[in-house]
Amino acid sequence: MSERVERAGLQVDAALAGFVEAEVLAPLGKDAAIFWSGFAALLDRFVPVNRALLAKRDALQAQIDAWHLARAGKPIEMAEYTAFLGEIGYLVPEPAPFAIGTANVDPEIATMAGPQLVVPVLNARFLLNAANARWGSLYDAYYGTDALDAAPARPGGYDEARGAAVIAAAHAFLDGAVPGWEAALRGEACEHLVASKPGSFLFRHNGLHIEVVVDPDHPVGKTDPLHIADVQLEAALTTICDLEDSIAAVDGEDKLAAYRNWLGVIRGDLTDTFDKGGKTMTRALNADRVWGDLVLPGRSLLFVRNVGHLMTNPAILLADGGEVPEGMMDAVITSAIGAHDVLGKCRFGNSRRGSVYIVKPKQHGPEECAFTNDLFDAVEDLLGLARHTLKVGVMDEERRTSANLAACIHAVKDRIVFINTGFLDRTGDEIHTSMRAGPMIRKGDMKKSAWIQAYESRNVQIGLACGLSGKAQIGKGMWAAPDLMGEMMVQKIGHPKAGANTAWVPSPTAATLHAMHYHSVDVFAVQRELASQTTPALADLLTVPVAQGTNWSEEEVREELDNNAQGLLGYVVRWIDQGVGCSKVPDIQDVGLMEDRATLRISSQHMANWLLHGVCTKDQVMDSLRRMAAKVDAQNAGDPLYEPLTGNEGAPAFRAAMDLVFKGVKQPSGYTEPLLHAWRRRKKGE
Repeated sequence: MSERVERAGLQVDAALAGFVEAEVLAPLGKDAAIFWSGFAALLDRFVPVNRALLAKRDALQAQIDAWHLARAGKPIEMAEYTAFLGEIGYLVPEPAPFAIGTANVDPEIATMAGPQLVVPVLNARFLLNAANARWGSLYDAYYGTDALDAAPARPGGYDEARGAAVIAAAHAFLDGAVPGWEAALRGEACEHLVASKPGSFLFRHNGLHIEVVVDPDHPVGKTDPLHIADVQLEAALTTICDLEDSIAAVDGEDKLAAYRNWLGVIRGDLTDTFDKGGKTMTRALNADRVWGDLVLPGRSLLFVRNVGHLMTNPAILLADGGEVPEGMMDAVITSAIGAHDVLGKCRFGNSRRGSVYIVKPKQHGPEECAFTNDLFDAVEDLLGLARHTLKVGVMDEERRTSANLAACIHAVKDRIVFINTGFLDRTGDEIHTSMRAGPMIRKGDMKKSAWIQAYESRNVQIGLACGLSGKAQIGKGMWAAPDLMGEMMVQKIGHPKAGANTAWVPSPTAATLHAMHYHSVDVFAVQRELASQTTPALADLLTVPVAQGTNWSEEEVREELDNNAQGLLGYVVRWIDQGVGCSKVPDIQDVGLMEDRATLRISSQHMANWLLHGVCTKDQVMDSLRRMAAKVDAQNAGDPLYEPLTGNEGAPAFRAAMDLVFKGVKQPSGYTEPLLHAWRRRKKGE
């Protein structure tokens, strides 16, 4: 049990209190006693509302469960279904047409289109890499990945043939993006040339910059007739520093580490020292890039993703002894840290428009978005910030939000800067909401189902109808396979073609490669074309993906259970035993995928659904878990910190995996956090 101190009736983790007072409040000139008193008053006001909103989630779910049970598996008649959802308040009336009024938004969000990184805030090295991924080497990205045919033929040494292929591919890219670039290098006119200095030529296309580095003495420059040593692309325009799905933060110790890294990256003094290839290296934030009077940001514009409304955390105990709602703690403390940037107390500026950008996940419907808006008002008042300094990103990842998206946007219309889609969490909620409707189709078939096609299209169309173009980001989800860049280059161009002015990528290298898509596609032109198109019907979105009349073979059932069990165990074992919330986890085919809790949600809910409806038995689930435990052990054999699952079924990791399946039906909205937090705390207490 960590030491606690009393602050305005709150019991606060002592180390966290010391950090907030000395490192966050003092540089802002804030009186600690006034801050804690205001924080306590904010909690008194909002905690009961938060609890009521969570109770409404449960009440709606109970009504939906009862409706499906009463139908005994009969096909759903859409008119009857939508009428029922309206009667219980799950569906709300559409607002009258409106346009968002968000002001003081940085161009990276409002008027530029490009990749977005999501990075676990607890990993300082990854955090710095992501912040520095505003610029990336196209030469390195091509040379080191399969985006250019296969991997290098001679790892460990320079492959001259591959180097020549990289140079040729980069030249071809420049020919398409900035015609006349070769003439510019000779001192001739080029409409895309923005600036130049000795050894550097800066071009702009579709709002993104490209730097061509010329150095005849460079080992690569020597091999190029034009002496080009590198082509640098403006890549990750924005980065989400994540306190939610990609980290494991279950107590005051974890939250302090998260807040300290967020402060460091905002303040500009975060560093990390590590060993790489036998050499000690120190990473820090990149400076801005200067071409005479022109200065371009050297770093990605940073969002911070807070926790949603559900979870509580023992870092602070309320006057009644209960844990503080973690999302409220995040709202106050991450905003106070963001205020350092607003007040100009940082080495590097983040927002040039004086805004703090917060992504708020896992909100269910417009009431919860309105609650966030009110909460942010109160946080601004507590910190003395102007109204709507705190901007919000609304993740469209819960079914009630998707079905009422325009009303959700309207609830935060003067501070919204971001909406996006996320297949995994959204599928997890799709399964849980309709858990009693019947057995769901196989997980791999979900992406081809009617509801998800409507979901992806409606998100863009509704965002455009609400005036987000030119003011906010409309985003798409993650490419999960960081080693399959060739396939990413084929598939992910679909995101800008769909009208999304940002999309998630798993690494700085992926950001550099994905940036090329925004040179191929003028996203804002696409948005203008889409604005006149019809939004897919709500009925399509609400089509429940049940497998009517399907009888899977025993082999198909085992295959589906194995796939889910392997993914579940591969993620859980790192979360529980090592506190790793996001990492490259091998899938059942040994392909490394960047996994976070969203993957866990869909896998556990799918298994729980099939178990509930008798598609499989508990014995079959346990058989898959045990066999996949051996596979996951083998996949992690090279990790010295890894604790085997086989033979450890009584240990926290395996028991957590079992709970996620066998208690999955009863988990709130199918979320994994309550069980993960409980088992992680038990593991930390061993």
